[in-house]
Amino acid sequence: MDLIARLRAGLPGEAILTDPDVTGSYAHDMASFCEAGTPAVVVLPRTVEQVQHIMRTATELRIPVVPQGARTGLSGAANASDGCLVLSLVKMDRIIEINPVDRIAVVEPGVINAVLSRAVNEHGLYYPPDPSSWEECSIGGNIGTASGGLCCVKYGVTAEYVLGLDVVLADGRLLTTGRRTAKGVAGYDLTRLFVGSEGSLGIVVRAVLALKPEPPGQLALAAEFPSTAAACEAVCEIMARGHAPSLLELMDRTSIRAVNDMAQMGLPDSTEALLLAAFDTPDPAADLAAVGKLCTAAGATEVVPAETAAESDLLLQARRLTLTALERVKSATMIDDVCVPRSRLAEMLDGTAAIAEKYGLTIGVCAHAGDGNTHPTVCFDAADPDESRRARESFDDIMALGLQLGGTITGEHGVGVLKKEWLARELGPVGVELQRGIKDVFDPLGILNPGKLF
Repeated sequence: MDLIARLRAGLPGEAILTDPDVTGSYAHDMASFCEAGTPAVVVLPRTVEQVQHIMRTATELRIPVVPQGARTGLSGAANASDGCLVLSLVKMDRIIEINPVDRIAVVEPGVINAVLSRAVNEHGLYYPPDPSSWEECSIGGNIGTASGGLCCVKYGVTAEYVLGLDVVLADGRLLTTGRRTAKGVAGYDLTRLFVGSEGSLGIVVRAVLALKPEPPGQLALAAEFPSTAAACEAVCEIMARGHAPSLLELMDRTSIRAVNDMAQMGLPDSTEALLLAAFDTPDPAADLAAVGKLCTAAGATEVVPAETAAESDLLLQARRLTLTALERVKSATMIDDVCVPRSRLAEMLDGTAAIAEKYGLTIGVCAHAGDGNTHPTVCFDAADPDESRRARESFDDIMALGLQLGGTITGEHGVGVLKKEWLARELGPVGVELQRGIKDVFDPLGILNPGKLF
């Protein structure tokens, strides 16, 4: 019995896609410079039992399986390999439970982040992880890549909100990890092991997520600086003085110019860096005033605090438009994701500017400054082979710079195909050996998302 026939024994017909014109649309995520193959079949299960059937079939036939969510990733982690089975979890999109007493939500992996966020808000609760693609990205994908977002400086990343998981293993067995309780330290923390594993250890089919009480509405300020060094000094002072902003974002000169050109934001040409801070505390105006003084002391030429939520949204608009604006600069972009200690943030931005000059490229940087998480965006002409080469080389130089400054090659986008050579450099030979050993325990045949991470 062939692959399709075996799949049909446990799946409805509409859950199996074989038309090449259709399956080809599932071949890759949103990353540049990542190889993608041609899948043999795409399956869209709706139940845990169907996922188990798929994995048993794949194990019996030794078929590689590439798990996918909404494919908004930026590392190639969801890219197909030739002849693989693409397992798309977008149809498993139920919010099973929202429990205000235990402050948890139980969800399937296909639930969209924004849908969950709005649903828990109706109960006076809050699910903090908020990737920029929150209107499109799925919870399963967020778990797979350990994604972050704008509010991580105060509330942390996805890993801190995943209490427990149901995972279908490579051979079809169902594993339950973690807990529903506020505390729990029984055994090894397998839940954390799956978060960020990019579908290489198992298929997440259900997640227990921690929730928080919904915070008050936030107020923001924007501070203009004559240099990135001055802006980064302000970031260090804000964090060193014990402030807890709900958002602390930075844009460099290139990003500011791109946004100005697209949306006529009116930012002065003399602005070399824009720092955006927000607070959702009981008295955000007082917090903004204190932070404003620190910005002025660090050299800010202008500090503009918002007085209302509407004004805050206007101030934050520039940051939200950054990627769209940079995409207009050239035909293609390559978004890096390097995280460094906050104290080295200025060196990271200045070093990236030097790399842009070295390769004759436009590289705009926006950053979750409170986390030290930078997103250098390389703008290039994909139709120009030489410019494409320079873009790729500049990307590698940026990652090397991040490691040199004591950072990591990815703060929230994951490794996938794009950064697997760099993962080996960051982990070192002993780290790679042990991580490969863990992979072998969960996936002895090597059929889960092969070619990713290692």
